[in-house]
Formats: sequence, structure tokens, C-alpha cells
Amino acid sequence: MAIIVVGGSAKGVGKTTLVCGLIAALDEFRWTAVKITSEAHAGLPPIYEEKSSGPETDTARYLAAGAGRAFLLTVPVQRDLARALDEFWPLIGRGANLIFESNRVSEFVEATARLLVDGRPDATYAPPKSSFWGAMLLADALVVRADADRISKGDSLYGEPPRPVFHLKEFTRISDEMKGWLLKRPGLAS
Repeated sequence: MAIIVVGGSAKGVGKTTLVCGLIAALDEFRWTAVKITSEAHAGLPPIYEEKSSGPETDTARYLAAGAGRAFLLTVPVQRDLARALDEFWPLIGRGANLIFESNRVSEFVEATARLLVDGRPDATYAPPKSSFWGAMLLADALVVRADADRISKGDSLYGEPPRPVFHLKEFTRISDEMKGWLLKRPGLAS
């Protein structure tokens, strides 16, 4: 079972687009994609399985990218996340490969890779979410938008130890370097 966690510094930095790019690039894993949110969605239960693919919702976008299953978990309070996950695990079965879109889930799952999308260098993005700093401590790599694909080592902006920073031109298509790095992670390695 592989687990990738994708978090981010703020809304609108490209977390969902990156999740879709990962699903498409690593399609052999037949991902179950899960968005965890604190915002209630009218008419939906706390654990909702998406059945339709398309551009309308983040979970529908996961299915359109090739996810085998997609879920929305609405958990308004952090302390309730463990309980929500306890209810979620029996729904997916053993051995499912998971991609979570969430900063908050990192402390509850043993992830194969934790990726953090950082939009802070671009002034058009909002200040970082409070959950960003905790996710930063656990991140294995960072992902930022750039004019061309490349990889660099993190600097003091990203704390210690230095982690790889994947600069991607398009989040819908992950770079060969990023895919290679992911496929060397225990749990994803062939």
C-alpha cells in the first residue's frame, strides 16, 4: 500500500491539480484519492464517495485524471480527524493505494511521500494556512510553480534538513525527475 499526502501553503496553490497530475503519471497504482476539508458541502455526508468524473468538483477531477475511487471527508475540527479516518478505512479495503489532499492528515498516516505545494514566493497567493507549518515539518519534498521543470535542494526558507524542491511548469504533468524520485520511495518502488 502506497500513501502520498499532498498539502499546501494556501488555497489556490495547485494542490488538486498536482494530485491529478500524480494520479495520471502513476496510473499503475490505481489510486483512491481523498480530499479532506473542514468546510461543509451542502447536502453531502461527512464521508462522501464521488461517482462522476469531470471538472465540477475536486473529487470529480480525481476520477477524470484516472483515480479508481475518490472521496471527500469533511472534518471541521482537527481532533475529529482520527475518528473520521477510523470510519473511512473499512470503506476502502486493505491494500488500497491512497493520495490524500490535506495538510492535516500527515500526523495520522504513515505516508510513503509527503509533498507540500508552496505558493508563498508568488505574491498573488494568500498568507500560509496555520496547518502549513506543521505539514512543513513532515514534508519529504516541496513543489513550486516555475517557468521550467527542474529540481533543487531546499534552502533556509524551507528549514532543515534540506529537502528536494520540485519546480514544475505544469502541475498536470509531473517532471521525469519527480516521478523518478517518487518511484524510489519505499512503498512505491517496483
